[in-house]
Amino acid sequence: MSFEVLTMGRVGVDVYPLQTGVGLAEVASFGKYLGGSPTNVAVAAARHGHRTAVITKTGRDPFGDFVRTALDGYGVDTRYVGTSDIAPTPVTFCEIFPPDDFPLYFYRQPKAPDLDIEPGELDLDAVRTADILWVTGTGLSEEPSRSATLAALAHRAKAGTTVFDLDWRPVFWKDPAEARTYYAEALRHTTVAVGNREECEVATGEREPLAAAKALLAAGVELAVVKQGPRGVLAMDRDGSVSEIPPVPVDVVNGLGAGDAFGGALCHGLLSGWDTRRTVSFANAAGAVVAGRLSCADAMPAESEVESKLKEVADAVR
Repeated sequence: MSFEVLTMGRVGVDVYPLQTGVGLAEVASFGKYLGGSPTNVAVAAARHGHRTAVITKTGRDPFGDFVRTALDGYGVDTRYVGTSDIAPTPVTFCEIFPPDDFPLYFYRQPKAPDLDIEPGELDLDAVRTADILWVTGTGLSEEPSRSATLAALAHRAKAGTTVFDLDWRPVFWKDPAEARTYYAEALRHTTVAVGNREECEVATGEREPLAAAKALLAAGVELAVVKQGPRGVLAMDRDGSVSEIPPVPVDVVNGLGAGDAFGGALCHGLLSGWDTRRTVSFANAAGAVVAGRLSCADAMPAESEVESKLKEVADAVR
């Protein structure tokens, strides 16, 4: 079986406060949700009707069981969700201070199971034949995941769409100065790069959106997507054409899942054969929908919900 979207990397359990505007020390109750950016991207793509799977590992614990059950419920294939004995399944806490402050606290020490993926464990046929392969910068932060991620990219050799989510998390790197070298290697095998301004600066040395997009194209990609937060999104194609997508107004509840919704919707647009402007506009609106909700995986919208948001924005402009 070939997959339309195959993601690789981080997984865990998000524990989100059910009260907003207070620190963890004052929170009285929490909700438990599936977490991990590439895992949530697979969930988001499945919500749009695509055959998806994730390459990752959990610990051998009840939270690992929860991850598999949750993925099954979202329609994401779990055949490549392995088990590692190096540590428990990671847990991530956050604080919610809308509209733009959402501190994260990662419990992934001494090393998360999803960084224990070995190159020899990969199903390279699945990697090669997936319509879209989605990998992240976090997967490059430590061995053996680094070698596995680069092996997957090299074997795929740009067969189909290969997305590199720059996903810069300095807390995961023992030596953050090493990151650009490994990012450059990943970009050589990538057709689409997605990141915010800070992540683009880590990958290319360029922070200004237009310069960053040009640098990503020079590094080998065919489509560069630079997210600018409240300023919207800039996308540049290989031919140099630029699409600037304005932000979608939203009353932010929790901004942490917006990027994952953006990713799943971006995959949907690419698989649907849409042009860049339509694809990125749709992804931008999907991110806004989830930013207005508390959870991440549970909050991923269907295509009809995103189209409703786009219509709402269009009607407001008239």
